[in-house]
Amino acid sequence: MKMGNQGDHLENSGSDWKILYKIGGVAALLAGIIFRRNLAAEISLFSARGQPETISDWFTLLQDNKLLGLAYLNLFDLLNYALLILMYLALFAALKRINRNLMLVATCLAIIGITVFFASNTAFSMLALSDQYANATTEAEKAYLLVAGQALLVVNRFSSPDAHPGTAGFISLLLIAGAGMITSFVMLCSAIFNQVTAIVGILASALDLAYCFAFVFLPDVDTETLALLFIPAAGLFLMIWHILVGWRLFKLGKKASLQKTS
Repeated sequence: MKMGNQGDHLENSGSDWKILYKIGGVAALLAGIIFRRNLAAEISLFSARGQPETISDWFTLLQDNKLLGLAYLNLFDLLNYALLILMYLALFAALKRINRNLMLVATCLAIIGITVFFASNTAFSMLALSDQYANATTEAEKAYLLVAGQALLVVNRFSSPDAHPGTAGFISLLLIAGAGMITSFVMLCSAIFNQVTAIVGILASALDLAYCFAFVFLPDVDTETLALLFIPAAGLFLMIWHILVGWRLFKLGKKASLQKTS
């Protein structure tokens, strides 16, 4: 791997990226502290209404409590991943002189994976169907909307029956986990981020990748069991990783600002 002179690549180019470092740092901190992955699962622990099991229950929840229903449909993951785009762009700027090719691959994987997730998220589509269902006047129309809602539910990651990720959800998770693994590996070979940050990122990505491989190669294992084995632990490590990365990026932005004024 190209290491270069690590004394600091930031010494020469940090000031040019100070705004991106700060924005990426704040985005990563928000992703780790507020809009973290698995937030819907955390909400369910404190909510009197758990995640619905049938499509009619989903429609009822979306009519009674839109925010809770949208949260269970991974609405907050949209915010999380939007923030992660900014984080990965800042990480590319910080680590590109360590290994530009690997960071370019990681950034592209992250952006593609996030784009796939955005395209496949069905939260607002489900809300629209629930509104139509509430206003439906015939049983035939209601039956059609229930079928349409069931089809959308299968697409939406981990909200479908038996915690099935769906094709798009699986691809999205695989690509983003790959991006995290590559980025953490580059961090491990640099002096810009400490080894703890790199190792936490490797653990988080490894758990997500382990889930993806187990899902493919252990088809006889219950999908809900697989999700419970890997996803919560991966989400915890990701939360820690995002906070560590965000804090370091923000400090790099402040350092770059000081270098420019000195």
